[in-house]
Amino acid sequence: MNQQINGLVLPPRIHYRRVAASAAPGTTTTTKSSKFDYDLYVKTKREAVSISLHRAFPPPLKQPETLKMHDAMRYAVGGGRRTCPIACIAACELVGGTQDDAMPGACALEMIKASFCVQDDLPSIDDSELRHGKPTVHRAFGIPTALFAGTALLALGFEHLAARYSGDTAARMVAEVGRAIGSTGLLAGQAVDLGIENPDRGVELETLEFVHLHKTSALLEASLVAGAIAGGASEQEIEALRAYGRVTGLLYQIVDDVADATKTMEELGKIPGQDAMAGKSTYSTILGVDKSREMVGQLLVEAKERLGVFEETKALPLIHLADHFANWA
Repeated sequence: MNQQINGLVLPPRIHYRRVAASAAPGTTTTTKSSKFDYDLYVKTKREAVSISLHRAFPPPLKQPETLKMHDAMRYAVGGGRRTCPIACIAACELVGGTQDDAMPGACALEMIKASFCVQDDLPSIDDSELRHGKPTVHRAFGIPTALFAGTALLALGFEHLAARYSGDTAARMVAEVGRAIGSTGLLAGQAVDLGIENPDRGVELETLEFVHLHKTSALLEASLVAGAIAGGASEQEIEALRAYGRVTGLLYQIVDDVADATKTMEELGKIPGQDAMAGKSTYSTILGVDKSREMVGQLLVEAKERLGVFEETKALPLIHLADHFANWA
């Protein structure tokens, strides 16, 4: 039987080896482990991804315009938390694979994610001036170059998947990522999100969840599944990671909405309150900050339960990832 948390429909539960402790309303929980340093784990993986990304770019052609486009592509992937590639690697290692197995997929996903960030920031969509504390790509290079760079990153991401994997693994990963970003995935969420910006339209929580399950959760889910495929996961393991990705992606987006209403520009790396200024509905405007934080606590428990098919010590990177998101609220 499907389970619902404030409108989020989750797949039927499967048998768990471990059941997470319940969180009190309005609180989050933190996994304690003296043997696992999450900050060091993230730092190490982030550095490895950055090195591999640098090597993954083809040399530019000699024409000045193409040099500018390549500079914009590298600029677009030059910052950020590397959440999708780190999740990809963590999922691969969780099911018995290695960082090397996951790295091509991790780099491809960061390219693809960056391509959509470039698109999101454009004046015709979010009209953002800053991302990760620096000018957005169209502010730094101009709109035409930003459009070219974003499209090129999307193409390069799929080229990297197809070239670095083979056979059924390549086919499954390309199909998974393509579905996640296509007209029934990220772009569906983007289309509905534009409608939410209409101040005359009343937005229900169900609509907001549709947007974020498709815009945010879909790409995190695809990152986890791609890593699991690269590591040779079973179908049960893939579905557990898929469910974890859906829940954690939504959790992250609610936290992001709360942070946009409560954090400073220095903390966010972007101008806060832009959604409110645009008349856009968010979790914090519909539910309020306190209720939104309560929902984060519920989703955090659910995310950890979805990892219950794995040994807890092996799942610590992903457990801590969800904790990290939740504690930002």
